[in-house]
Amino acid sequence: MPMSMEEYEIGISYTIMKMEQQNTNSKEGVEVLQQVPFEDEKLGKGQYTSKDYHLQSKIPSWMKGFAPASALTCPLFSKCSLTIDTVIRPDNGCSENAHNLSSEQLAAREVEVVDIASQSRDYWSKVISAPNVDLTAFRSQRTSRGPLLKGWMDSCRPVMTTYKLVIMDAPIWGLGERLEDCIIAGERALFLACHRLCFAWIDEWYGMTLDQIREMERQTDLLLKKTLKKPAKAGSKHDGKRKTLKEEIVAVGSCT
Repeated sequence: MPMSMEEYEIGISYTIMKMEQQNTNSKEGVEVLQQVPFEDEKLGKGQYTSKDYHLQSKIPSWMKGFAPASALTCPLFSKCSLTIDTVIRPDNGCSENAHNLSSEQLAAREVEVVDIASQSRDYWSKVISAPNVDLTAFRSQRTSRGPLLKGWMDSCRPVMTTYKLVIMDAPIWGLGERLEDCIIAGERALFLACHRLCFAWIDEWYGMTLDQIREMERQTDLLLKKTLKKPAKAGSKHDGKRKTLKEEIVAVGSCT
């Protein structure tokens, strides 16, 4: 990412909030259950978040035969687990073992470099409705960063990398391996889309403080709850003009 680690904490929080808001309606989306600060001896200070994802329309057609809406209560799926361990470092992706894995874990690990400037789009990009953002032509007005041309990771300053360790376990006979591959591919597409937008929206969040982000998270939590509960309006259309998250919150009366 073409930013510092401190900027990334602000930018990724802002991006996740805005993506949640844009993908939440009266029938599906994100419901924030709990969001509180925490402090751990090993991890340090952080933010604990608990969310429910209502994503029925995002389930691929082949999975609906195996995983209908009632699958959430199916004993088979209750055995599945998805773990995502994130480490961020102020480097250009050169850390060989950012998660301090054992030799056995390293032997089983598959490494994939996800370049936010890549223009590749696959099936999963369409499933998650990932926007087609071209960062090879984008330049930030406020920071003068970009465009991200070939070799940008070696020449850009500041630069940082977020290392994601994704472990999916689906011990379901006849379906497990396919489900594992599909979930991991979906996570990759989501990581790529989210981090592309994080940089594409840098002029919206750059200069914000962590306190401002936490207050905006509180406002967004209330907005998402309202959106999931209210009935959908027929014929409603977006005006086509991209707004900042703060403007969108004000527009629905969540800010005072």
